[in-house]
Amino acid sequence: MSLKIVHVLLLLIFTAGLGKENKAFAQNIAGDTLRITIKEAEGRFLKNNLSLLAAQYQIDHEMAEIITASLFNNPEIGFENILYNPDTRKFFDMSYDGGQYTGLISQLFQTAGKRNKNIQLAKIGARQAGYEFFDLLRTLKYTLRTNFNKIYFQQASLDVYDQEISSLSTTLAAFKKQYAAGNIAQHELLRIQSQLYALQTEKNELQEDIDAAQYEFKLLIRVDPKIRILPMVGVLQPVKEKLAQVPYKLLLDSAYNNRYDLKLAKGNVAYSDLNLRLQQAMAVPDITVSLTYDKYGSTVRDYTGLGINIPLPLFNRNQGAIKQAKIAIQSSKNNLERQQDEMESEIDQSFQAAFRLEKLEESFDPGFKNDFNHLIEEVTKNYQKRNLSLLEFLDFYDSYKTNVVQYNELQMNRMNSLEQLNFVTGTQFFNK
Repeated sequence: MSLKIVHVLLLLIFTAGLGKENKAFAQNIAGDTLRITIKEAEGRFLKNNLSLLAAQYQIDHEMAEIITASLFNNPEIGFENILYNPDTRKFFDMSYDGGQYTGLISQLFQTAGKRNKNIQLAKIGARQAGYEFFDLLRTLKYTLRTNFNKIYFQQASLDVYDQEISSLSTTLAAFKKQYAAGNIAQHELLRIQSQLYALQTEKNELQEDIDAAQYEFKLLIRVDPKIRILPMVGVLQPVKEKLAQVPYKLLLDSAYNNRYDLKLAKGNVAYSDLNLRLQQAMAVPDITVSLTYDKYGSTVRDYTGLGINIPLPLFNRNQGAIKQAKIAIQSSKNNLERQQDEMESEIDQSFQAAFRLEKLEESFDPGFKNDFNHLIEEVTKNYQKRNLSLLEFLDFYDSYKTNVVQYNELQMNRMNSLEQLNFVTGTQFFNK
């Protein structure tokens, strides 16, 4: 067999390999595969995610604390009866002439607005639980959307590896026969083997990244781990949103208004302020009012008395708790300032990263991937005319793979940079 015939056979094998790979991929997605859009994924996430459900229970727990803080102290009632009366020689003597017993009822009244302050603290605690819930929602939603993008774009890159590996594997089998027949040189066979092994190694690394993203994504929406996720986003195309459409000041203002972790930090300051007032109020003694009845034990028969008990704040005036509350105020204020500084830095860094990726994407030619079929035809014609060598022909496929993978990675990074801006501002400005 002449070398020219081998070249033609190579082209047929490449074309057949691509067709077989596409058919195999279509059959694969017909199995245990969940085709899902980002909106459907978010719906499953909100309904099924266990972390969100646990956070909702925490809100209910804090709401119950408001009920507890609103309750008044229970009154206390006491009764005392004589154990043994030596005059009548009776145990538990309750007779009119010889019996003796005492009754007491008392009620504690909190002073200095302690009850109202406790109610307000419980309400702040409930709001804080709500802020924690929505901040958790913001974080998990960001993870969900970035993993969705990662699975989609890396799977698109993986398809290219599958196509080339399938084609090269078929080509390698054919070349081994031709090498055994003495029709091709050994270095050509080794060149194909080397490229095939390199592609398989790269594919394995990419597959590990996809598996990690699939694992986390399936946990978030809570589906069977054996199911394969297939993101549905329509035709692959450049990101349409431009940063210029959203002014930087709007991003910053939105973060100050919508970041729940910042609201949580502000709530901590309010909680600390109110807690200081509560601890200062705790230094004011509470009053216990009591009503007593004593049948025989007092100077008069059937004694009734009204009593008031007030502790004297001579030694314990809650000094330690008041000092701790003052320290907590300063600490919460410092934490708020730190969080504001971090937030502004995050927005600036995320904006600059998204801006660089936007410019880089604009420099790429999106028509490269769309025109691949036309390029294949041209390269094939030149290879048939012996204008291209085998190595040049294989290098074209390698260049195509590199460009597609790089472009997919750029698209993924670009979309995730916008998701990062959504995350740091607490607002869905992009990728709606």
